[in-house]
Amino acid sequence: MKKIEINLSEIEKLIPHRKPLLLIDSLVDIVPMISATGIMNIKKSDFFFQGHFPDQAVMPGVLIVEAFGQTAAALTAFSVDSEIVKNKLVYLMTVKDAKFRKPVFPPNKLELKVKAVKALGKVWKYEGTAMIKNDVMAEAVWMATIVDKNDS
Repeated sequence: MKKIEINLSEIEKLIPHRKPLLLIDSLVDIVPMISATGIMNIKKSDFFFQGHFPDQAVMPGVLIVEAFGQTAAALTAFSVDSEIVKNKLVYLMTVKDAKFRKPVFPPNKLELKVKAVKALGKVWKYEGTAMIKNDVMAEAVWMATIVDKNDS
């Protein structure tokens, strides 16, 4: 049986993102091919708060969507045979129904609950809910595809 939790260094082996744009710190509650929760420990020192907004730090919604995508990419890479994702990238294709319910302020622990809804070949559909404690902060539905690293 596979692990149900992975740390930052293990995530870095699965997806190509790196700090400062690698947003998730761990992946927990992993059910391979089905779901996982990305954990993002939000700190006032995070790079995006320097300009968004210095006097009232608010996490940009687009970065919540990016964190959803990273969680989904890590879940997918963790779930499939490593040879399938070797020398591959996961590209975002569509974002639908993104809703930002409440602003995300530091310091906080953002939980990105992601579910794989459908997979058809290299195209995957996901849905996610971003939460702090029991509060829903954002939701989205999106699709991504697995491509060769050299494709542009």
